[in-house]
Amino acid sequence: MQTESFQSDGDQPGPGQPRAASLLDMLSVAAVVLDAGGRIVLWSPQAEELFGYTANEALGQYAARLMVNPEHLQAVLSLFTEVMETGRSWSGAFPIRHKDGSTRLMEFRNMRLLNDRGEVYALGLAADHPTLQRLETDLALAERLVNQSPIGLALMDPDLRYLLVNPALERIDGIPAEEHIGRHLRETLTFPDVDTIESALHQVLTTGTPLLDQYAVGRTPADPDHDHAWSLSFYRLEDPGGRILGAATSVVDVTERHRAATEADRARRRLALIADASTRVGTSLDVEQTASELADIATPVLADVVAVGILDSALAFRRASKPHSGPELFRALAIKAAHPTVALRAADPPGDLTAYDADRLVTLCVHTGRPVLVRHVAEHDLRRIARDPEATSLLARAGVHSYLAVPLISHGEVLGALDLKRTRNPLPFDEDDVILASELAGRAAVAIDNARWYQSVRNTALTLQRSLLPAHSPHHPGLELATRYQPAQSTSEVGGDWYDVIALADDRTALVVGDVMGNGIDAAATMGRLRTATCAYADLDLAPEAVLQHLDKITCDLEHYIVTCLYAVYDPHSRQCHIANAGHMPPALARPGHAAELLDLPSGAPLGVGGISFETTTADLNAGDLLVLYTDGLVETRHHPIDDRLNFLLSLLDEPYRPLEETCDLLLYGLRHPDDHDDVALLAARAQ
Repeated sequence: MQTESFQSDGDQPGPGQPRAASLLDMLSVAAVVLDAGGRIVLWSPQAEELFGYTANEALGQYAARLMVNPEHLQAVLSLFTEVMETGRSWSGAFPIRHKDGSTRLMEFRNMRLLNDRGEVYALGLAADHPTLQRLETDLALAERLVNQSPIGLALMDPDLRYLLVNPALERIDGIPAEEHIGRHLRETLTFPDVDTIESALHQVLTTGTPLLDQYAVGRTPADPDHDHAWSLSFYRLEDPGGRILGAATSVVDVTERHRAATEADRARRRLALIADASTRVGTSLDVEQTASELADIATPVLADVVAVGILDSALAFRRASKPHSGPELFRALAIKAAHPTVALRAADPPGDLTAYDADRLVTLCVHTGRPVLVRHVAEHDLRRIARDPEATSLLARAGVHSYLAVPLISHGEVLGALDLKRTRNPLPFDEDDVILASELAGRAAVAIDNARWYQSVRNTALTLQRSLLPAHSPHHPGLELATRYQPAQSTSEVGGDWYDVIALADDRTALVVGDVMGNGIDAAATMGRLRTATCAYADLDLAPEAVLQHLDKITCDLEHYIVTCLYAVYDPHSRQCHIANAGHMPPALARPGHAAELLDLPSGAPLGVGGISFETTTADLNAGDLLVLYTDGLVETRHHPIDDRLNFLLSLLDEPYRPLEETCDLLLYGLRHPDDHDDVALLAARAQ
């Protein structure tokens, strides 16, 4: 056999040739071939590196004499004979003498070779034993780490096909390892952002720069009903020569952290909603507006469709003496939807009064005073939510899948219910939603309760106020009259403003306008007492200043009330009007052919100050002249100078012949503003 037929020149492979395995390069595996006599006939460059002898020094030498210590010679010869005669291979560690005289432990694999001429040779493959042992340890450690790691690990080729998957990733994906191998990444991932993950891996393969802690949320076959979160890291794999082998992916399950963060964010949003509700719900003493504010703030954060209803018995203050078990009448206060939906047609329009049977869930809610939660609405649940079969069909079409009703409770009394439905929001209502809805309902219930009590008191005061205002006789000699009373528009507050027209002897007429400072039932009652006293003193035919003098004494005894008043007596025979003023706004006089003006009267002190004298002023009032008496609520505002308002009042009186009813309406609608916080009494008199 020719020696050169075995010997390697050690050159690198040429183009198109396979590259040497990098693991063998790391081991530096040496190849040595012996003939049947034990002489060295092939010596690889790695053998020179491993044993220290050059090819010239080794070829033709007896291997045992060159590389084996005397004490190991017999064992080597025995092993050599066994391999050559039986053909059985042998592997193991054996001490070898290095050229430098040291003894080194080598890992051997020996086998018999046979060439085409029937000649027998022995092939020995050798590597440094400590190096091999270290690699074996590293591989064993790597295998243990991969297989026992709680972190999901995957190796992929450059085309992003799976090469290896550890058990942890099997558990995460819910797909066995063998079903991963050879498949593309997107075949096993059902994440919405799988394109982003693939793009990130291609970027890592291209640049070699790792991407760490990339956040992903999705569902897997292991748990298809719930979202999970993972931290993904991507690395490029290269051999020692720089050849790209593929990519490695590590997957850390951070679902608990994700859920904790989600819950924390949810809690923050809930707290923000409650804080927002404290400023947005209950901004007025109006039941309907408060209910509308509650519906607005609950949509869409809490529900897609929100309705607020109040028990008709609560609105009428008919509190049940014992728990009710029958149907209930609800007055709809507000309805709100986060998006266009047919569910709105199933709801009661605001203002409507609707009876709900005892088996309805909203009725159960107000009867028990407890929330009613239906996490997953079935068809039979819809029949207990809706008021009738048509509404049931509409709710089904709207896709109502979760329902919650929460009672509106204030001071232990159930006032109504907050009705919540979800259609587009895919999550069902849960216990946290119940707590949040109950908190919002509790805050709104207090505001609604305050508003209904306020409106009740206001209605009582308004009824009293209107009952105390005069019912005019159809005819007053020489005068055409028109009057108005209007409560404050922004709060519907009732005050102590009043007007009066009193028939006197000799065809004379007393015209009175007054304002009790304050509001509510007490102010209205005080106004009634003063009006009665004014009528009594007028009947005594006293002069205007004398009437005010007596009213001042009465007012001083009325618990420190302050009252402004204007008292005028018109005599149609003399065409004169005698006027006395107690701190009131000056009347306006419009004469045909002249600009309207304010009468210049001594202002006087308000009634109730005590010890102040009043003066009477006389003004001519000819046919066609218009005299307008009013309270300060007509002209005073928070944002405009009083002089500007009075000038505007005079500008509205530019047509003295305008019908009096139209004049009164023009003054009210031209001067009043929705933000006005005072009531108005208005009296217009035209001489005939």
